[in-house]
Amino acid sequence: RDDIMTYLINKGVESSLSFTIMESVRKGKGLKPEWEEAMLANNVPDWYIWSCKKIKYMFPKAHAAAYVMMAWRIAYCKVFYPLAYYAAYFSIRASAFNYELMCLGREKLEKNMREIRKKIATKTAVPKDEDMYGDMKIVQEMYARGFTFLPIDIYTAKAHMFQIIDGKIMPALDAIDGLGEKAADAIVEAVKDGPFLSRDDFKTRCKVSQTITDSMAELGLLGDIPISNQMTLMDFLSI
Repeated sequence: RDDIMTYLINKGVESSLSFTIMESVRKGKGLKPEWEEAMLANNVPDWYIWSCKKIKYMFPKAHAAAYVMMAWRIAYCKVFYPLAYYAAYFSIRASAFNYELMCLGREKLEKNMREIRKKIATKTAVPKDEDMYGDMKIVQEMYARGFTFLPIDIYTAKAHMFQIIDGKIMPALDAIDGLGEKAADAIVEAVKDGPFLSRDDFKTRCKVSQTITDSMAELGLLGDIPISNQMTLMDFLSI
């Protein structure tokens, strides 16, 4: 990009005009007639002017250098701080992370990956499937490197950020399929008021649906919390 400005200045085009032409060309906006006249007046070749009109976008050198530096930093973290890398990636970059499909072991993950590949091959996959498959490949890489997930602990998990605990990664609450951002925030807030007495108490205090409550229970995320606050006769007799 800067080569255009330097070239035009060396040809005798005024500095500020050279900069203006460079910015217009690099953004794919072409040349104004008066700019072409100034370039011709300073013996800029026709082929060069023609090329400036064809350019759709030019990547600035400073941006290119910044991206290369960023890539090196990411690679360094991925090699030497892998858990931090994966936790950050899943928290920030993952677009369709799914706790049930990805965090219950490598075998189940790869089974789900095969199913999505079949959908992609038969052109029956939806955009979410393809986004999910991209996240699955990163999870597969993580498993291959010997790292695993911790089950979500509703009293410890954060709403949107994955955490490193005891050398493993605990997913965020919003990684649970169907649990939106507001619901995840609500769970974190409800936890501050103490343990849940029952699934009904969890549903009421967190303002989540029965479907989500049942799904979390099936995944083992509600532990041994009883279904209802109401004591059964057997509960009473066991006291």
